[in-house]
Amino acid sequence: MSNSRCSVALMSSVVAAAKEANATGPKAVELVLVKEQNGVQLTNSTLLNPPQSPAQAQDRETWSKKADFLLSVIGFAVDLANVWRFPYLCYKNGGGAFLVPYLLFMVIAGMPLFYMELALGQFNREGAAGVWKICPILKGVGYTVILISLYIGFFYNVIIAWALHYLFSSFTTELPWTHCNHTWNSPRCSDTRAPSPSPDPNDTFRTTPAAEYFERGVLHLHESQGIDDLGPPRWQLASCLVLVIVLLYFSLWKGVKTSGKVVWITATMPYVVLFALLLRGVTLPGAVDGIRAYLSVDFRRLCEASVWIDAAVQICFSLGVGLGVLIAFSSYNKFTNNCYRDAIITTSVNSLTSFSSGFVVFSFLGYMAQKHSVPIGDVAKDGPGLIFVIYPEALATLPLSSVWAVVFFVMLLTLGIDSAMGGMESVITGLIDEFQLLHRHRELFTLFIVLATFLLSLFCVTNGGIYVFTLLDHFAAGTSILFGVLMEVIGVAWFYGVWQFSDDIKQMTGQRPSLYWRLCWKFISPCFLLFVVVVSIATFRPPHYGAYIFPEWANALGWTIAASSMSVVPIYAAYKFCSLPGSSREKLAYAITPEKDHERVDRGEVRQFTLRHWLMV
Repeated sequence: MSNSRCSVALMSSVVAAAKEANATGPKAVELVLVKEQNGVQLTNSTLLNPPQSPAQAQDRETWSKKADFLLSVIGFAVDLANVWRFPYLCYKNGGGAFLVPYLLFMVIAGMPLFYMELALGQFNREGAAGVWKICPILKGVGYTVILISLYIGFFYNVIIAWALHYLFSSFTTELPWTHCNHTWNSPRCSDTRAPSPSPDPNDTFRTTPAAEYFERGVLHLHESQGIDDLGPPRWQLASCLVLVIVLLYFSLWKGVKTSGKVVWITATMPYVVLFALLLRGVTLPGAVDGIRAYLSVDFRRLCEASVWIDAAVQICFSLGVGLGVLIAFSSYNKFTNNCYRDAIITTSVNSLTSFSSGFVVFSFLGYMAQKHSVPIGDVAKDGPGLIFVIYPEALATLPLSSVWAVVFFVMLLTLGIDSAMGGMESVITGLIDEFQLLHRHRELFTLFIVLATFLLSLFCVTNGGIYVFTLLDHFAAGTSILFGVLMEVIGVAWFYGVWQFSDDIKQMTGQRPSLYWRLCWKFISPCFLLFVVVVSIATFRPPHYGAYIFPEWANALGWTIAASSMSVVPIYAAYKFCSLPGSSREKLAYAITPEKDHERVDRGEVRQFTLRHWLMV
């Protein structure tokens, strides 16, 4: 009797183990008789061809808490552009009417693409390059987005260094951009925006102390003649850049275990500061006029193509798709995490943050317009000019101006640092998942990446560094990102297949995506991205900084930078195709079939060669 109970117990444990393994999908189990001792049959069980993703889940590092992941994604997606670009676009493109194309594109493209990247990384549990085992010939797409993220780090960290410089400069009784009595000021500096008495028709307005502090006191732009006259790095900015790099390194060196803790501060602090600035801003004279200008609805603007183009481009860049960051972050999730809910939450938070920040920005712009008796259009601008010129100028006029300046630049610092962490994590995760040697030495590799980024960023903190910054901002992260996302959605929805991708999601979450999401992935999002790529090329304008026009060689260099990332896709595809064995048909079959299905290719079963595969939704 006792031997029977022991035998039943052993067999029950084997069945339980098989059921536990089956929790993430059906698997074949082989039971092998090992030996018989004292009437007890001992068995051993093995999994036949276990899916790679759940197996990797046992070894791969995961987020300590679900909140760590959500805050990391929100912190990455909500960056400086939410403050300096969206409110201005809304004001420029018909106020509230701009929300029509913005929300439309968010629903048909932004959310589906965000959801797709989260699911892709979570199922395959690898970085931006490793996930392309689903379609080996398109692995170059992964290297493309990794390269773009690296390029962005060259100039994005500089913005954080500027914010850090301003933060240190704010610890004074009188802010240095309040008056024109400093050594860096020029004769054109004026405390008011009154017309200049100069007869030069191009010299309509004098410059403000805030503008001169940024361009002459911080950047030392007046000491450079152009991009071909950069000069040496400014030690003050270089020192700030060193601090940024140190902060990034110690936030990333141990992976998501450390970065997941940092974002509890960097992702939440901006909301506290924005709320405080909103409470202060709405009490200022002229704030109502500014908010009214921000929300004024002009539906006639919807007839202009530029409004729709601005909304489409803003969606692509504000969510951070196409940089490999979402794939990297989600690859550290538990396999059964509900990535659909995460996508809805984070994209909604991102859009609401962009919209609500407009109230903060335009309450201060309305105040500045009334203070200087000028139209709001004269003070409304986007980009660095808003947060390093207009906003500091407004804060300098408030009581306890130094305190408000410290608060504001702490917000900019936290907004920028978690987005920079995301970009770095995309590069690090994407490469260490590909090369095991790097995986074993993550700390050293992280140090190498941040040091390489620092050395190249030094070009942006020279006297003419703003020209290098503008060139990189214009070319490194423009059309190339749109191209990368387009190739990504084509690879997932068409080559891998929407139906197979939906099966993967069902295996993780227990529920297949609805027909709406499948239609977006298959048809709507690719058409949207193709439209944006074509329009971005057709409407291309050479970069400029103020009145400075870049020389032809600089534009050629910019296009070379953009092409260097995009060209990885066809170069790797050609390499992969040529390196595979067999005839051209066999090469193609192996190149477009997921690695886990290569045994089927050996048997002549290539679903990508069937019409049904391309028609299924």
